Amino acid sequence: MQTHIVHVHPEAASYNGALTRTAESKLRRAGGTVTVSDLYRANFDPVERPEHYANRADEGCFAALGEQRNAWATGTLAEDVAAEIDKLERADLVILQFPLWWHAPPAMLKGWMDRVFVSGGLYTSRMRYDAGYFRGRRALISVTTGAPRSAFGPGGRGGDFDTMLWPVHYSMHYMGFSVLPPFVSYGVQGHGYSYEDGSSLHDRLKGNLDAWSACLSGLDDVAPMNLPNWSDWNEDGSAAP
Repeated sequence: MQTHIVHVHPEAASYNGALTRTAESKLRRAGGTVTVSDLYRANFDPVERPEHYANRADEGCFAALGEQRNAWATGTLAEDVAAEIDKLERADLVILQFPLWWHAPPAMLKGWMDRVFVSGGLYTSRMRYDAGYFRGRRALISVTTGAPRSAFGPGGRGGDFDTMLWPVHYSMHYMGFSVLPPFVSYGVQGHGYSYEDGSSLHDRLKGNLDAWSACLSGLDDVAPMNLPNWSDWNEDGSAAP
């Protein structure tokens, strides 16, 4: 199995880094191949801008989607975007590894999606959802939080993960991926929190890495999330009966 990890954290020694390294090691020991895009280390530019397009479709007015379609058709995508697309095309599984910041992924990940999910190439009006470019491939979010598990859920002070992760899950589904339920690492900072089992932060996080490794071993037995498909809508976009 070919896995591509999109790693989104500015500190290599972070717990997100430990999760990525654990995934690399586990998947390679299982006989797979792994590639990693470390977006901060690569200094990936998350801001869509005219300068990314050497062969402009319209020099007078920058329309991102139009320039993406033109760049795809003419083979003039920016090198960093073309490299990211190549890694996604070769992957059977894509893992997005990131921390939860302000109830959402880091802006770097959103910018990566803005630039890499190219209009006219990776999606069109008829090439999305279960007819998407990446159909047959799987996607998995691994996310970390500073607050403990008890802070999250409907009405919780930390927010509800179904809501906070929905834009990323839905976007990956939009691109055709079968989206697996997320793996959440709670309370990775641990400051000011006590845990009922009396475990130290180090022991608890080590146990979480073991759980992450076990999760990766059992992915073939995990059903994807139930997200809408083309058959759920009428031609006008309204919900099908």
